[in-house]
Amino acid sequence: MRSLTALPVFNEVRYVDDILDQVTRYSSEVLVIDDGSTDGTTELLDARNDILLVRHNRNRGYGAALHTAFQFAQQQDYDLLVTIDCDGQHQPQRIPDFIQHCGRSDIVSGSRYLREFAGDSPPPEARWQINREITQQLNELLGLSLTDAFCGFKAYRVEALGQLSLSEPGYAMPLELWVQAAAAGLEIIELPVPRIYLDETRSFGGSLDDADTRLQHYYQVLWQSMRAVGFSERFEPRLLCEGVS
Repeated sequence: MRSLTALPVFNEVRYVDDILDQVTRYSSEVLVIDDGSTDGTTELLDARNDILLVRHNRNRGYGAALHTAFQFAQQQDYDLLVTIDCDGQHQPQRIPDFIQHCGRSDIVSGSRYLREFAGDSPPPEARWQINREITQQLNELLGLSLTDAFCGFKAYRVEALGQLSLSEPGYAMPLELWVQAAAAGLEIIELPVPRIYLDETRSFGGSLDDADTRLQHYYQVLWQSMRAVGFSERFEPRLLCEGVS
């Protein structure tokens, strides 16, 4: 089966070459989506001859970069797609394990909370609390059994991606993904991955760096996604953040 590993990249000049050196050891075909980088990342990517490259002419968002990866994998007739972040949080040597498990599931999602690894970083408190709350809501609303709603290390059967119609451009895209995957009845499993935080101050962009604002935004996207697939009756008002309707 033909597989592709894709990395959304925005201003990762500190990490990009080292991460790609590792990823190319474990994946024969690697796609980088340069999401409008301005810090020298673009020049480093241009100097490489061992990757496929798609460039956004402006920063469109993490979700938008993943949409581009999904479209590329479908248009080029890949069977499996692995997505991995470029900030050092994910270990490329685990790519073959994700590919192996994706032969039996539609989505294989990494989880930093499924089990403990020696040397795990403590999660930033606000991120952990938001992840825990949103993951619990997804499980209750959609009948899932996730432990980590936001891990970017995933593998997908490309055929299954054809059942999704994703539009959320930012970091809330996984919420739309989970809602649509549940509505389509896709088979989902989690794989444990180490919890690695190299930059706890990484920005979510503008007002979303405020934890309360970010949580409210996530609930808004969740509500919109539920409504789009006809699940809105499951979304009780008590679950909404204040000010979200």
